[in-house]
Amino acid sequence: MNRPEFIDGNRITLLCNGAEYFPALEAAIDAARQEIHLQTYIFKYDLTGISIANALKRAAQRGVAVHLLIDGYGSLDFPQKAIQNLLAAGVQVLLFRREVFSFRFRRHRLRRMHRKLVVIDACIAFIGGINIINDHPKPGAPTPRFDHAVKIEGPLLPTIHSAAKRLWMLVAWAHFKKRWTAHLELEAVAKPVGNQRAAFVIRDNVRHRRDIERSYLKAIATAYNEIIIANAYFLPGRNFRHALIHAARRGVSVILLLQGKIEYRIQYHATRALYANLLDAGIKIYEYQKSYLHAKVAVIDQYWSTVGSSNIDPFSLLMAREANVLIVDQVFAMELRTSLQQAIEDSRPVSKKYWGKQSWINRALNWTSYYLVRVLQGMLGYGQENTRV
Repeated sequence: MNRPEFIDGNRITLLCNGAEYFPALEAAIDAARQEIHLQTYIFKYDLTGISIANALKRAAQRGVAVHLLIDGYGSLDFPQKAIQNLLAAGVQVLLFRREVFSFRFRRHRLRRMHRKLVVIDACIAFIGGINIINDHPKPGAPTPRFDHAVKIEGPLLPTIHSAAKRLWMLVAWAHFKKRWTAHLELEAVAKPVGNQRAAFVIRDNVRHRRDIERSYLKAIATAYNEIIIANAYFLPGRNFRHALIHAARRGVSVILLLQGKIEYRIQYHATRALYANLLDAGIKIYEYQKSYLHAKVAVIDQYWSTVGSSNIDPFSLLMAREANVLIVDQVFAMELRTSLQQAIEDSRPVSKKYWGKQSWINRALNWTSYYLVRVLQGMLGYGQENTRV
C-alpha cells in the first residue's frame, strides 16, 4: 500500500451541495490568473454546466491556461458544439476514454475517470462528489441532491496539483496532443495557511489500486467510538463488511446513511441484499428520503473524516479513477458530522424487525441483483483475490 502522507498547515472548507459549491467554484475560476485543471465525470450542459463553461471560456480569453478533462461515458451527451465553442475560446478539452460502445467487448472501457477535482493557479483545489450538473435531480425539484465537496488551500496542493497534471498529460499523450503538455510548468504553492492536517488519496490501475479502500479499512479498524458513513452506491466487499461488523461488535456505533430512492435499480437492490447481515451485527442503517443521495463521505470518532468521489462499490474501488481527501481535524469532522446528522433526521431508519418482514419477492429481487453484480465482476476478470465481494 502507498501510505497516505498527512500534511499540516491546510485550510479546508466544507461545501454542502451545489448551492455552496458552484458559486465558490465559479468565483475561483473568475479569479484565476495562470492555470486551471478541471476534471469531472459528468459535465452536463444544463444551466449549471453552461455557467461553468462560460466561466472557463472567460478565463481562457484573458490568457489563463484552461485544461478541461471529462469522462467519455459520464459526459457522453455533452454537445459537440459546446466542445467546439470551448476550444474556439482557447479552452483545451480532452475526453477520457471516448470509446465505450463497441461490438468487441474490452474490459478497459469500464475503467472510467470518476474523480471530481479542480486545481486553480496551483494554490486552490476543490475535491468531492459533486459533478458539473444542476443541483436538483429533476426540474423544479424542491430538494437538491445531498452531496459534499471541499475547498483546499495550503501545503497539500503540490500533491493534488501533481496528480491533476499527471492525468492530463497521460490523456493528452494518448490523444496525440503533446503540445498541450509543453507549458505545464506552474509549481504549486506549499505555504501553510491554516492548521488542518490532511492527505490526498487516489485510486488508479497502477500504483494506487487499493489506497482509498485501505485508508477506510485502517480508520475503521482503529475506531473506538463512532463510525458514520454516507455513501450513494454502497456495495462493499467482504473485507470492508467484516471491518464494519467487527467494529460494531466491539462496541463502536456504526451508522450507514444510504440511498433511499431508486436511481439505478440493480445497484439499489444489490445493496439491500446486505442489510440483514449488517443489521444482525448491530449496525444502524438509514435510507435518505428527501432527494437522491450522492455523498461519498465518512466521519470516524469525530476526528477522522473523508470527502471525495469514491463510492464503496466495485466500480469505484476496482475500476474507476477516484480522488478523496482525508482530514484529521476535530473542527472539520464535527461540521461534517452535523451535516450528516441532519440528513439522518430526514431519513428512514431500517430496523431489524421491519427488515425481517420483507416479502420473499423482495428478498429474491435483492439477491438476484447481488449475484448479477457478482457474475458481472467475474466476467470482467476481477477475481476473488481482488474483490472479496
